[in-house]
Amino acid sequence: MNDMATPLPTVGLTESAARRVAALAAAEGNAALMLRLAVSGGGCSGFQYGFSLEDSRQPDDAVFERDGIKLVIDSTSLELLAGSEIDYVEDLVGSYFKVSNPNASSSCGCGSSFAV
Repeated sequence: MNDMATPLPTVGLTESAARRVAALAAAEGNAALMLRLAVSGGGCSGFQYGFSLEDSRQPDDAVFERDGIKLVIDSTSLELLAGSEIDYVEDLVGSYFKVSNPNASSSCGCGSSFAV
């Protein structure tokens, strides 16, 4: 886990992303829902982002909060996501959660996978 000498990496959640998670939680009737972001191997660039809604945490999860909405990330994924910002975007292509990851050396056109 984390000791006091090593600060926990941070990941931000935009106001738009927090509003969307709140709306999804309200639609599900479960105010305890949190947005989980995980990184797994795969995708066209080597790693891919995965989003889900969950109402429980795992022991190795880091928790970040904005406007009462929680973002949970496992410790392995956090190493690849440190300094990232999660946004919710609505445009002509559709609506989606978008990760701005300063650790990614490249990403695919759709933004769902990346390389380090």
